[in-house]
Amino acid sequence: MLKFPVFRAMRSRNYRLYFYGQSVSLIGTWMQRTAVSWVVYTLTHSSFMLGLSLFCTQFPSFLLSAAGGVVSDRYHRFRVLLVTQIASGVQSLLFAGLIFAGWYNVWTILGFGVVLGMINAFDVPARQAMVYDMVDDKENLPNALALNSSMVNLARLIGPAIAGFILHKFGYGLCFALNAASFVAVIISLLRMRLPAYQRGARTRNAFGDLKEGFRYLRNTPSVASVILLLATMSLFVIPFATVLPIYAKDIFHGNAATFGVIDSFIGLGAITGALYLATRTKSTEASRKKILRTNTIIFGIGLLCFAYTRWFPLAMVFAVVSGFGMMAQTTITNTIIQTTVAPEMRGRVISYFAMSYFGMMPVGSLLVGAVSQYAGAPNTVFAEGCIALVVVAVFWKYLTAAKSRSAANTATVKSINTDTSWKRTARL
Repeated sequence: MLKFPVFRAMRSRNYRLYFYGQSVSLIGTWMQRTAVSWVVYTLTHSSFMLGLSLFCTQFPSFLLSAAGGVVSDRYHRFRVLLVTQIASGVQSLLFAGLIFAGWYNVWTILGFGVVLGMINAFDVPARQAMVYDMVDDKENLPNALALNSSMVNLARLIGPAIAGFILHKFGYGLCFALNAASFVAVIISLLRMRLPAYQRGARTRNAFGDLKEGFRYLRNTPSVASVILLLATMSLFVIPFATVLPIYAKDIFHGNAATFGVIDSFIGLGAITGALYLATRTKSTEASRKKILRTNTIIFGIGLLCFAYTRWFPLAMVFAVVSGFGMMAQTTITNTIIQTTVAPEMRGRVISYFAMSYFGMMPVGSLLVGAVSQYAGAPNTVFAEGCIALVVVAVFWKYLTAAKSRSAANTATVKSINTDTSWKRTARL
């Protein structure tokens, strides 16, 4: 497998271990996520509560992600990631215990979601920033990020399908228990890595000063800020279409939990197809990444427009694949642009803003979509989200068609003058 160009980042031992461990863990994560959505809708029959469950899981990440970015840049990312993965495993184990014991209700589920969101606020910046350190040949970094997206979406393909079967045949508890067990794989993979000795950087300011510095850097780097703003807009208005999928499964397609899992899996199939396409690209430039982001956002919008009112299940799954393919670029390309352009010492903090734009807007968007669909209906809501995706492309068209950002050119100029120049001088040019 390592001989194929699509897997070239896997030649790095540390990244290979990370990929295998995270693959197992993410399948468990998607199993639990699917189970949570189904349990909440079964208990409440409310699309608003579906949105609220996603809000409780993701909004704490929005509130704390900036702090998580500071922690990622100030401390050993490996240790931060190890602690967050252990904490996530303990949280999942306690959650599974309560489910098996029957000591749960919708508010218990929401409470555990809040705890997981707080852990993720520190996990995501450290995990994403550490990918750079795991890849030996930095030219393979875009490939590694594309494989990351493939890993996430493969888990989205497999996890909900398994969860749908388990929910239908064995009940809720087993999904939560398998997710708790899946964290063992990623913890073992982390402990087997051979990373360079940690070198603590000089700290000239306190944590709050680091937080302000990260914001100033982002403000003075418009090429990164623009793509993060685009992701935030999509995360608020379009990507939360998944909130209403249980309604499609149960009320529109007249199915059960297995139907819900199949829909989610077809969306994952489209996403992993798009991610593998990115992974096959051996050479990519900033302009080509913008073009992919622009094209895929259009595909995403068209896919949702077609999916919204389709009642024939096989055809709807075709449009679900199209939507998933388009959706993939929102996070993958944004992450690639960030990882390949930001200053290394700012990577954790900038990624924290990336996480905030996704995890912060998604829960608000889930509440919005849940509330709107309660009155407008799920099909009308999804159709409106498709329209919004096309409007977003039009609003950001000038940026998405720019050949090269001014900020990138300035940064390259500064590096050619003096590689030791700080980011502040880069921002002033």
